[in-house]
Amino acid sequence: MPLYECVFIARNDVSQQQVDTTTDTLETLISEHGGAVRKREYWGLRSLAYRVKKNRKGHYTLLGIEADAPTILEVERQLGLHEDVLRTLTIRIEEISEEPSAILAKRGDDRERGFRGPKPTGRFASGRGRGDDREEFRARSRDELDVSEIEE
Repeated sequence: MPLYECVFIARNDVSQQQVDTTTDTLETLISEHGGAVRKREYWGLRSLAYRVKKNRKGHYTLLGIEADAPTILEVERQLGLHEDVLRTLTIRIEEISEEPSAILAKRGDDRERGFRGPKPTGRFASGRGRGDDREEFRARSRDELDVSEIEE
């Protein structure tokens, strides 16, 4: 059977439990038509790039689906009729990877970094140019200048 990835965005004023209920409904629909959901990821409440139906945020969910084309058409039709779903995107893929998607992997990397220590003081620390104490940026008087540096 062909493999698909389906991402849908639900309105921000619905709860995560309602999004899970919608996802469960889609899973039962797919299984009734002889398909299977092999991957399910909830990406959380994220900002949208632009307003969609007066919403600035949405609940993102990814489904890795193994089903035939008529089943996918029915899933897209049901998502289009659902009043809480803002947008959907379904693409056909070659294989469903078992590892977390790039969105979840990035979120895990951010948590692992943690505290990086205090910011170093430097030219751009406060936004005001207080000068730099390094040797190459220090202003030198004419007496300190070496004639050979000027000629080169």
